[in-house]
Amino acid sequence: MNIVNHIRDETRLVAQKTAIVEGERAITYQQLLDRAHVLSVALSGRGVRTGQCIAFRCRDGIDYVIGALALLEIGAAVVPLADSLTECETTEIIQRIDVAGILTHRDLPHGSAETLDDLFYWQPRAGSVELEHRCRELGAAFIRFSSGTTGESKGVVLSHRSILDRTDAADRGLAVTDQDVILWVLGMSHHFVVSILLFLRRGATIIVANGNFPFSFLDAATRFPITLIYASPVHYYLLAASDSIAPQSLAHVRLAISTAMKLPREVREQFAEKFGIVPAEAYGIIEVGLPFINTDADPTSPNSVGRLLPDYQMRIANPDSDGVGEVLLRGKGMFDAYVSPWRLRDECLQDGWFATGDLGRLDQHGRLTLLGRSKTVIICAGMKIFPEEVEEVIDAFPGVVESLVSGRDHPQFGQTPVADVVLAANITESAAVLAGLRAHCCRVLSSYKVPLEFRQAVSLVKTASGKLRR
Repeated sequence: MNIVNHIRDETRLVAQKTAIVEGERAITYQQLLDRAHVLSVALSGRGVRTGQCIAFRCRDGIDYVIGALALLEIGAAVVPLADSLTECETTEIIQRIDVAGILTHRDLPHGSAETLDDLFYWQPRAGSVELEHRCRELGAAFIRFSSGTTGESKGVVLSHRSILDRTDAADRGLAVTDQDVILWVLGMSHHFVVSILLFLRRGATIIVANGNFPFSFLDAATRFPITLIYASPVHYYLLAASDSIAPQSLAHVRLAISTAMKLPREVREQFAEKFGIVPAEAYGIIEVGLPFINTDADPTSPNSVGRLLPDYQMRIANPDSDGVGEVLLRGKGMFDAYVSPWRLRDECLQDGWFATGDLGRLDQHGRLTLLGRSKTVIICAGMKIFPEEVEEVIDAFPGVVESLVSGRDHPQFGQTPVADVVLAANITESAAVLAGLRAHCCRVLSSYKVPLEFRQAVSLVKTASGKLRR
């Protein structure tokens, strides 16, 4: 069972078709798989073997896919290291997993590593024999750390079998074919398993345009008939706001997926008004896959992540009087284990259910609306406050770049909300803006949801995947 063999078998009829475009570079499926195989042979010659955990640092693009496929073809478990990670963060991951080697792209610092070929440097390490044995037994393909928004992140182990299952499950909503031309603007270190590997399995063409965005998008949209966009809310905001991007640039788009974080209502409306396309919000979890995609674009449920895809089951645990409770999920392609400390999937689930930590509510049509994290909900005088709801109101105020709402202990009320706010660089009267922001929140929110204090911040701490660290 190997995902690369499946990609090779499933793309035989489109072997000469363009697989990936990166600027002026392009590579066919035949060339991609051949290049990955040559690299896998070179790595095998350096002692890389099935079950070993290999840290992988690479710029997004064609070379990233080549390197990842080469490791997967050997049967090694890929441990992706985003090039945005600090040296301390990189060292922590390498030590927690105790990798057997580091594969580094030629354009990144490589320390004492040896030249492997014209693309990569290779640095062997002793690695953990015990972990290698466990990964070999599971057929491990990826170990990726969760976002860690509410605590220490976990190393999530995904096997080749799980990846095949979850890409098939996701495709029940995405319906990717070899006729699709996909605009890719996300980081491959965090978005690869459900998306890139699915696109490759289906023989689609991937246009990498995450450098110098949105100008790279303008170039891609001019040269190619984009049919599917896979992006974050930030990208949709930039597309809607850019005068350089004409509405007709997206004339061929059949589906625009928004992922990574909640899609603000204003961004959805601006994008839809300009391009006539309502972005479909997706709800993805590294342990589960992509169980929800709101492809209905129903105006009566604008904040919903849609209905559950066919290969998944969901229930709301311990709902309150408003039907709000923790979202539990199970289905195809669930994670196989956690590493550091090692725990198999069945040891982590509750009667087969994965507790997401997300609070949600189902409407009468089966659409799920997410309201926040169970660990971050603020209880003020017995009333629930979801930080994400308050942040959405704050972030919509002119002059606000982003915000973080948290709970402060209070002797009478239990907790009260406070807000850290990053203002735009051109703001000179910050006190006046914060005063106006308070008045805005008082008009829009119930009084108990209005932050007791608005604190100006230079920046907010983020996780490696770009989410707010709460």
